[in-house]
Amino acid sequence: MTLLRAILIRLATTLITLFGVAVIVFVVIRVVPGNPIAMMLPPGATDEDIARLQALYGLDKSIFQQFVIWLGGVLQGDFGMSISARQPVADLVLGRLPATLELSIMALVIACILGGALALSGTLWRDTRTEGAVDVTAGIALSVPDFLWGLILILLFGVLWPIFHISGRISPSLDIDFTTNFFLFEALVRLRFDVLADLIGHMFLPALALAIPLAAIIAQLLKQSLKETMHLDYVTLARTKGYGERTVITREALPNAVLPTLTLVGVQFTFLIGGTVIIERLFSYEGLGNMAIDAVINRDLPLIQGIVILFAGLFTLVNLAVDMAYVLLNPRLRHA
Repeated sequence: MTLLRAILIRLATTLITLFGVAVIVFVVIRVVPGNPIAMMLPPGATDEDIARLQALYGLDKSIFQQFVIWLGGVLQGDFGMSISARQPVADLVLGRLPATLELSIMALVIACILGGALALSGTLWRDTRTEGAVDVTAGIALSVPDFLWGLILILLFGVLWPIFHISGRISPSLDIDFTTNFFLFEALVRLRFDVLADLIGHMFLPALALAIPLAAIIAQLLKQSLKETMHLDYVTLARTKGYGERTVITREALPNAVLPTLTLVGVQFTFLIGGTVIIERLFSYEGLGNMAIDAVINRDLPLIQGIVILFAGLFTLVNLAVDMAYVLLNPRLRHA
């Protein structure tokens, strides 16, 4: 009952958070300079044309009235009509979401592999030059922002050594009809390894650019947790039983030291999704972040609102899932 009550409280907090985000975004994007209707009309449009379009999109009402109408539609699953694309916002956002999720998940996997390898190396060869090299590598990786890593990767592996694709999500020459927008998952299920390789070739560089700073954070936190765990009694007991250092680290220290890192990874994953905005634009990747930039440029108010609400929903749901996973993986919290 305690766990169920905690989940209900978090769900209620999530709804309040989403409502607050909706209010702030709705008001802010309407008070900043710029008229989306003026960007739609050709030169020489009359005042009647402007009034007609404002009435069509509900922009002739007060901000409070617009918000009430929009919120009523959202509660029914209607996020409005995109001003620039002339399509339902929900369809546009949900159509691009799978691409961003696949890119973010791939970046998270790469970050965990790189960060975990650095942390284990620094712990195994602690108090040596290897640990110093790991710390320097993590510091450099964390100091350089992801978009600059993207430019470096484009220069190295797209221009000097053109190994990977540097734009788009899939090659137009491939003959395949996807039934869903989860291209990577569908290609794997249908055993189209040629398509899978092409998709990974397009996703690898942007995913790596997103993953490098996160890998540095994971490496630093996990290495510190491992170093603290290595002095505990059960680790010392494992050594007295004759286990090798690698076995002690991976079987005894790592399962307990990884819990704080799990929380960090969950929180950083939400920031990783938000960080796709610049990276997707840089690599011309057809995801939600690229659409967000176009929506801001075109002053597409309904589309901006839909994208921000989706990002906020993902942020709160991922945090909720991380909290629940932490409780389930930590015996002290599970039996409390």
